[in-house]
Amino acid sequence: MTVASWIPGGVLRDYRPSPASASVVTACGAVFPDALLIAAYSGRFIMHIAEGFLPPLHAAAWTAISLPFIVVSAYRVNRLMREQPQVKLLLAASGAYAFILSALKLPSVTGSCSHATGTGLGAILFGPSVMALLGTIVLLFQALLLAHGGLTTLGANVFSMAIAGPWIAYWAFHGTRRLHAPLAVSVFLAAALGDLATYMVTAGQLALAFPDPVSGFAGAATKFVGVFALTQVPLAIIEGLLTVIVINLLTQYSRDDLNQLAFAPGASR
Repeated sequence: MTVASWIPGGVLRDYRPSPASASVVTACGAVFPDALLIAAYSGRFIMHIAEGFLPPLHAAAWTAISLPFIVVSAYRVNRLMREQPQVKLLLAASGAYAFILSALKLPSVTGSCSHATGTGLGAILFGPSVMALLGTIVLLFQALLLAHGGLTTLGANVFSMAIAGPWIAYWAFHGTRRLHAPLAVSVFLAAALGDLATYMVTAGQLALAFPDPVSGFAGAATKFVGVFALTQVPLAIIEGLLTVIVINLLTQYSRDDLNQLAFAPGASR
């Protein structure tokens, strides 16, 4: 199967995806005013970068960049579960929250599909280092079971959704709390900005791989960001509101568990 594809300015033509990605033939399902991505096989578009889409050197580089974060995260999760076994259920729920939200692909006006990330909740509760491992597990299962993303692009997807997004969410949450913002406002901004940061990074990754032949990286990044913004801004707002609801429920019914977490509202340390 060959897909007649045009990445900004016509850099990539006749893209031939690997067999593992036969049902997923675009990286972002982006439809540009002057740069159209056409899926000729199944018509399915996703927001994770698809299997085989990135050049091998780019895929390897993002894997190498993400790996240290995953190793540190594994240590952090292991330590957390050993020292505070009572939060295992909450940790698992944070992973499930990210899995469900990021697996729900919603049709967009661009002809593509968008989805939330769900990683802001875990970043607020446990810190961004924990989310690197949880996000990797989420993305691995989605790649294997849902053809959402891919194995060769796992490192790039991990960096955008499980590393960059959670760190932005963490900084937004604690930065606004230091400014004495209400809890709901801090949670909303953390989840929404973490979501948007994921797609800003994804746009940058694609622009690095496929720069516009005229305007280069900046031109390609602007086009990718512009397409993502059409649907991702409303989804970020929805994710922010949903995360506020979840945090409110947790503060009402799981206060004891939250007080054990260093990164949670109401934490004792």
